[in-house]
Amino acid sequence: MSLPAPAPLPTTAPPPGATPVVACDGLTVRYGSHLALSDVSVAFPPGAIGLLGPNGAGKSTLIKSILGLVRPDAGRMSVLGLDVAGDPLGVRARIGYMPEHDAHIPGMTAVSFVAYCGELAGLPGASAMQRAHEVLFYVGLGEARYRTVDTYSTGMKQRIKLAQALVHDPDLLLLDEPTNGLDPRGRDDMLRLIADLAQRKGINLVLSSHLLPDVETTCQHVVVMHQGAVAAAGPIADLLGQRGRLYEIRVKGDSARFGMALRAEGVECHDTDEATWRVVVPLAADAPAAHDAGVAWLCGMAAREGVQVRHVRASMHSLEDVFARVVGGER
Repeated sequence: MSLPAPAPLPTTAPPPGATPVVACDGLTVRYGSHLALSDVSVAFPPGAIGLLGPNGAGKSTLIKSILGLVRPDAGRMSVLGLDVAGDPLGVRARIGYMPEHDAHIPGMTAVSFVAYCGELAGLPGASAMQRAHEVLFYVGLGEARYRTVDTYSTGMKQRIKLAQALVHDPDLLLLDEPTNGLDPRGRDDMLRLIADLAQRKGINLVLSSHLLPDVETTCQHVVVMHQGAVAAAGPIADLLGQRGRLYEIRVKGDSARFGMALRAEGVECHDTDEATWRVVVPLAADAPAAHDAGVAWLCGMAAREGVQVRHVRASMHSLEDVFARVVGGER
């Protein structure tokens, strides 16, 4: 039984009438002989956008470009309607940036540090101090705001990085690995804050993370980078849409041969361990007996390749499947 290959993943523009918060047109950045970004053209719509990609994909360079910290070798970028090359300070004044690594000033209390960041962003001293108290309470550090940041735990340091990014009430938040190093409870608390910022407070944000469930929990759109280019972009709902029925099948025998046979049929699949495969069988989701037909086809393929089916079941599409398809096994 031969099946058609799935359609390519979409690369979409913002919905009609929605002004993108970030727009790249042919953006190219080189570090010496290394091509970090290659002719990137993509628009980030308003809302919460996940920025995904394996190490070296170009995510950090794209964030630095948004901040105006690197000058592109070709192309242009606008952020919140401002040209980054022409007005980098104006762009940064409207952005809140939560870096991946710690960036506090040793010896300063949390409230002094956050207020200082507010002044650097242009707030008068009294307003910066008032805002510092407000955002520290918002992120859950109100009771610890007079402690020096040096004494904070990893989770508290992540929260103060978020507080300093919020103190000047930015129009766009850039969050670089915001759950890095957090325990499960701390991670859940951080994700709740991010979701609240995007959904209830209406702040545009870009979440760069290697943890796909974090993005799937908090974002409506994603941009997937690979080798300095955009591999896929669009609403998560579209990327996870009806691309066929997804199955998880575990086999006993030559699993690698079974995977090669599936790919030879033009079927999208990837292995989750040495004997388990996630396979998209491109059958119409509403077709009569579509599920039975998919199971029968997979069992027939297994029999043809001489492997034994240990179990097969329908599964749900996730960003893991999108990621696996566009970048392979790289993380």
